[in-house]
Amino acid sequence: MQKIGIVTEDVTILLSEIVERYQIEIVYAKYDWPPEKDLPGENIYQKLREAEKRGIKVLGKTSQPPPKAYLDAFKRQLERFDKVLCITISSKISGCYNSACQGKEMLPEKEKKRVYILDSLNAASGEALLVLRAIELIQEKKEISEIIEEFKNLIPQTHLYIIFEDPKWIEAIGRITKSQAKWIRRMKKLKLHPLIEFKNGVLSKGGIVFAQSSSEALFKKILKESKKSTKQGKRIKVVICHADNLNEAEKLKKMVEEKINAKVLFLNLAPPLIGVATGPGTLIGSWMPIK
Repeated sequence: MQKIGIVTEDVTILLSEIVERYQIEIVYAKYDWPPEKDLPGENIYQKLREAEKRGIKVLGKTSQPPPKAYLDAFKRQLERFDKVLCITISSKISGCYNSACQGKEMLPEKEKKRVYILDSLNAASGEALLVLRAIELIQEKKEISEIIEEFKNLIPQTHLYIIFEDPKWIEAIGRITKSQAKWIRRMKKLKLHPLIEFKNGVLSKGGIVFAQSSSEALFKKILKESKKSTKQGKRIKVVICHADNLNEAEKLKKMVEEKINAKVLFLNLAPPLIGVATGPGTLIGSWMPIK
């Protein structure tokens, strides 16, 4: 039996080859948007754009997986691994962590002791960086106690920034007011890009960056915030995701690789749990320092 197996959510946007290679169990968040099945498009974000063109205003609903989904994932991993490490999306924006804890409590007492649950205080590409680091530590034969100890320091050093194409989507779900949305649009016309970032597990204002594009704005933010780490001789790891904005995602990848000497682990489509709230065109970048 192998030592440590991983459980996480689909919000982590891991590539399928990573999931398969390391036998990661993925627990799926619930997502419901009835118009989706009748709309053309290769992904949910293309369908959302089409819905807007047709005047369809029904918004998708998301919710955390039920405890049983985590319970089933734990059971499968406990058959293959001696211990299980579950890394969840921030408990401050989702009920996934609580569902995972409830799922663990459904296990027999002996098996409970083999399951460890970590709150990433992050999401999407930020959560992915943490899962990938856990994989590295497992490959290095680290004990689960050593992994948890490292994560105490690593979680605060894992950063995620979001920049949206248009604020109408977060306005529609009530996260910002109509006047705030208008202000953001005025700023963007002046090439001033408001950012959102994770701070202590919650989404907060991340400042305003002057740039010609979303990719340049996120690059400037990552460049500025990672300067201390790079001056210490550290490289940084980056994961990028997007809501059907591959062109800007690839531009961001090129900039951070060439101008910061960063290692971009992968880029992928953003999870609906976040992308539906921020809207099509959203660009998300995460980074952490490499020791």
